[in-house]
Amino acid sequence: MIDFNNSSFLKLRQVKPEEGEKAVASMLIDGEQVLSAYKSVRDCVVFTDKRAIAVNVQGMTGKKRDYTTMPYSKITSFSVETAGVMDIDCELTLWFSGLGKVSFEFMGQCDIERIGRIIASHCL
Repeated sequence: MIDFNNSSFLKLRQVKPEEGEKAVASMLIDGEQVLSAYKSVRDCVVFTDKRAIAVNVQGMTGKKRDYTTMPYSKITSFSVETAGVMDIDCELTLWFSGLGKVSFEFMGQCDIERIGRIIASHCL
């Protein structure tokens, strides 16, 4: 399991959903659709119509990967922080039953409101 308190899931930038789907293809169930994807240097977060999947790439070669699935049904609360004039980064904080708090930081041109709507439509 990824230690979100000490993780490197910071400064994620948006990538095409196809790139996210490629990163988590082995984890997707039949009919599950990737809605959006975000990547840091090696790691990524993929939002599907059922869950968020965090991929932590490990080791020198990057062949070892840790996949953490966070189903929207387990979200008890969430917070969306939009970018400002001087602070151009966005932040998403999720609180999960049995997991605790998970935070992601997004760089610049992130449609954080869309992510909030995706989560709200699946957990409210």
